[in-house]
Amino acid sequence: MLSEVYAIAASNQALFLTAIFTLLAVVWSLWNTFKRSRKVIAPWPPPGPAGLPIVGYLPFLGTELHKKFAELADIYGPIYKIRLGTKLCVVISSPSLVKEVVRDHDLIFANRDPPIAAMVASYGGNDIAFSSYGPDWRKMRKIFVREMLSNTNISESFGTRREEVNKSIKYVYDKRGIPINVGELTSAIAINTVTRMTWGGTLEGDETNIGAKFKELLAEQMVFLAKPNVSDFFPLLAPFDLQGIKKKTKDNFLWIERIVDCIVEKRMSMGLINGDDQAGKIEQKKDLLQILLELKQNKSGPESITMNQLKAILLDISGGWNRHHINNGGVGDGFADEEPRGNEKNAVIKETFRLHPALPHLVPRCPSQSSIIGGYTIPKELELSDRFGIILKKKKSLHPLS
Repeated sequence: MLSEVYAIAASNQALFLTAIFTLLAVVWSLWNTFKRSRKVIAPWPPPGPAGLPIVGYLPFLGTELHKKFAELADIYGPIYKIRLGTKLCVVISSPSLVKEVVRDHDLIFANRDPPIAAMVASYGGNDIAFSSYGPDWRKMRKIFVREMLSNTNISESFGTRREEVNKSIKYVYDKRGIPINVGELTSAIAINTVTRMTWGGTLEGDETNIGAKFKELLAEQMVFLAKPNVSDFFPLLAPFDLQGIKKKTKDNFLWIERIVDCIVEKRMSMGLINGDDQAGKIEQKKDLLQILLELKQNKSGPESITMNQLKAILLDISGGWNRHHINNGGVGDGFADEEPRGNEKNAVIKETFRLHPALPHLVPRCPSQSSIIGGYTIPKELELSDRFGIILKKKKSLHPLS
């Protein structure tokens, strides 16, 4: 009798424990389901072509990157990822996505991922173009915009630009009947105008011929910056410099730096930064070099800059303002307004840069944190480098003036 009681009690205890464990399992499952339903699921990364192991999509890019990027955009859409060696790149080709990056998420994508050649040519990323976002970058950008790109400066330099255009017109007239390289001529107008606006009358007489050599060196440097470098895609190979791009860039940059040092030293020896009037050489308006030297001397000021930053800003202007002048009508305010077919001229210029860009993409950006662009997740992964090449897709509806 007693044994039957113990058997019934043991059976009830087993049923009770089974019921308890079943209830706990159901509650745990319901809780996990509830948490998953409330959790925001991150969007997938953008689509993209499949590459080969290790090298990624590098063997299939070809030499005309902007055209290849446009072809991939037609296949995968306005945003896609592409692996180049050990680096993951994201290419965007839609104006709306560009606005998301440079306007809505500007601070996240403000850092740069410069190639090795750019690090050499910018004093270790110490200029405006390749420096990451921070106090120094904000300071240099403020100086650049205020002193060089202001409406006042553009207006005051109208006489300089008109003079360079008139000199070129006379040159063309004197060469009538003789073939002229128009590309070299327009480039000479741009570089002469920029150098005069940058360092004014520091170089005189035969020294002005230094501008031709300077232009040649800058053009050579642009080739090194645009040339694909295996060390950029495989950082472990960077110390070996297999293509010799780093060495060639250094040699080229040494010549450029000698010219810039010569110009800076001559201006400092003229005593213009102290406001001294030497034989009437002081110009009515300070040029950019004089302003930068004054900022360098004022070491305790909030906008004080180093000598490397000074030279880097000068090189940024010399290398970048040529294209800026051409994009904005080039040689002199009022020229496009006075020309009845100014809109057609601007359309031709913009379409030319679309089909034949100076570089295959803009300066690479590197996100500081994960973000969502165009409905896709752009992750922040330390071992990867997310680059953004901004291009224009080939659309029949694309307005040439947009």
